[in-house]
Amino acid sequence: MHDTETQNNHAFIANARRTQIFHAAIRTLDEIGYVRASLAQIAKRAQISTALISYHFKDKEDLMNYILMTVLANTTTFVLQHTNAAQSARAKLQAYIVAHLMYQDTHQDAYHALVEIIFNARTPDDVPYYKLNNEEDDPLRRELQDILHHGQQQGEFRLFSVAVVATAIQGAIGEYWVNPHLAITINAVAYAEELVHLFERAVLCDAHGDQADTQMDC
Repeated sequence: MHDTETQNNHAFIANARRTQIFHAAIRTLDEIGYVRASLAQIAKRAQISTALISYHFKDKEDLMNYILMTVLANTTTFVLQHTNAAQSARAKLQAYIVAHLMYQDTHQDAYHALVEIIFNARTPDDVPYYKLNNEEDDPLRRELQDILHHGQQQGEFRLFSVAVVATAIQGAIGEYWVNPHLAITINAVAYAEELVHLFERAVLCDAHGDQADTQMDC
């Protein structure tokens, strides 16, 4: 019993420390960028020793991968909670777009860090992260494609290439956090509303009564 409690305490402390390092690393990436974000700089912001970071993470690459996977996993969990709560394909599509953009907007520093990692980090084979093709392993893309397929099967959505439309939707969502000018020009709520309106007109069998344009394939 005592050993179990001790193990639980150690696990709790380790998780708390990794969370502390995670947030300090995000702040460092946001403030000084990937190239200058050394373990020493991260330790400085976390107010801990560099050796303590090395105890939890093998090296900078290991920490950056942890940040990347954690931010993406947290985003996925948030978006899926909202799409799973929606009923119709149309409602799920709206939830997908809005939840994705709202999460980005409320975690801007994490997404700034994500941009730094994706456009600067490389694999052991020297391939930039942004060139990696991991669409098959992307649960958010699978969810979006499932929504679009389901909408077509249920007669809510017209016939179109699911791959093309999914790419367009993800591209429009991603553009908001890689384009600083866009975020200054329009807030996330308004941007989400515009995207929902735009893509509903593109996929619905009857979008706002425009039957001549939207019902021909239904």
